[in-house]
Order: sequence, then structure tokens, then C-alpha cells
Amino acid sequence: MSQRFNDWITCPAPNPAARLRLFCFPFAGGGASVFRSWARALPPTIEVCPVQLPGRENRLRESPYTDLRPLAEVLAGQIQWYLQKPFAIYGHSMGALLAFELVRILQRQNAPLPRTLFLAAHRAAHLSPRRSPLYALPDKEFIQALHRFGGLQDEVMKDQELLDVLLPTLRADLTLCDRYSYSPGSPLNCPFQLYVGRDDQEAPPEDMESWREHSAQSSSLCIFSGGHFFLRSDGDALMQAIATELERLGDARRLL
Repeated sequence: MSQRFNDWITCPAPNPAARLRLFCFPFAGGGASVFRSWARALPPTIEVCPVQLPGRENRLRESPYTDLRPLAEVLAGQIQWYLQKPFAIYGHSMGALLAFELVRILQRQNAPLPRTLFLAAHRAAHLSPRRSPLYALPDKEFIQALHRFGGLQDEVMKDQELLDVLLPTLRADLTLCDRYSYSPGSPLNCPFQLYVGRDDQEAPPEDMESWREHSAQSSSLCIFSGGHFFLRSDGDALMQAIATELERLGDARRLL
């Protein structure tokens, strides 16, 4: 079976000798480049594989999805080509919700499951959002709302051409998130590591704790300084936490 990566499952630093793959799912509007530095920051026995969704970066000309479940179904078909090695999944915000639904599909298909599922900065799937929907707001209000909780950095706000490029994908991603409806299902047979920013208003620690009921195994909560985008503001601590957790896997001595 070919181990070449594709448009969906990327690998900025291929490492055939790695013993574990870490698939990374981005937040709304984000692309695979968000995780480009992770391969250098994590132990060399981990192969970092960011997921590239349509509608961003090198896939900018493709239409982004606006419905999470069809996206998860397509991604499940793509990722199964790369599950020969032990693996883990990290999802941030929208990426956490997508990762959760993806692993539900893998479990229903009796496919391999992650050694651990890192869910970051998104309330538990069954909880109602703490804010009103954003996706249908007029452009100006939509952009201002994203900026308020850190979804658009200051330098992006000053670049109207860049905003014009990003806006369709951002609106599609927020449509995907805001219109998501949880369907009850069996708990997942893999442990969860729950990561949250102390000041996150979108997914505060108590909302992250509620993910525990969706795992049949253990779950633990780690609180970082910062808000919704602590992966930017507290990146070093996040890398250390991920590396430490992977080392705690049952076969950590063999993997790492």
C-alpha cells in the first residue's frame, strides 16, 4: 500500500521510522500550515500529519464543506489509508468536533481507533453553544465577532484583500459548526485528553469536562493560560503536554 500522502492527509516532514502518527485537525478558517512547526517540536518518533480541508491554502479553489457529517465521512475514507501505525488525533475547536465525529465513524466501521483523542477548545458535542449563531451575520458583523474571540488576528483585520479571500471559508466553517446537531451514540473506546484555555469563553473548562461521558475509557483535563487560541499563545506548554501524554500510552516504552 502506498504511503504517499495526499491532498487531505499531509505530512510536512515525512518520517518512515516514526512509530506513531499524530493527525491534526484545524480550527475554523485554519489550514494544515497551523501545525507546520509541530514536527520539530515533538519527539522524532512521532510523525505529524495535518489534515488539509477544502477551501484553504493549496485547496483554496475547492468549495469548503458546510455540513460536518458528510465531511467526516469523506475524511474517514481518506484517513484509513494511513492507520497501519498506532496513531493519535488532535483537534482544535472546529477540528475537535470533526475529530470526534470521525472517530465515531471509525468505531462503527470497526476500524483502528486512536491511542488517544486530544480534544481542544470545543464544548462537548451534546452541549448547546454559549453564543448565538454567527454564520448568517452580515460581513462586517461577522468579521467583528470573529475578531472579538481571537479568530482573526490584528494583521489580518488590516488586510482587506486577505479578508476577502478568507471570508467564504470562514463563513462555511462557522455554518458547519453553528448548524451541527448532536446525535446520541455509543461512547468511544479510546481515552480523551481535554485541553482548554483558562479564559476561553467559547468552551470554558466546565464545558470541556463534559466530554468525559463520550469516552468508555479515561479522560483528563489540562488547563492552559490564555483563551480559545491557546495553541498560539501557549504553544510550548501544549507541545510538552502532548509529548508527555503520548509517553504515557500503555506501550510508551516501545513507541517513544
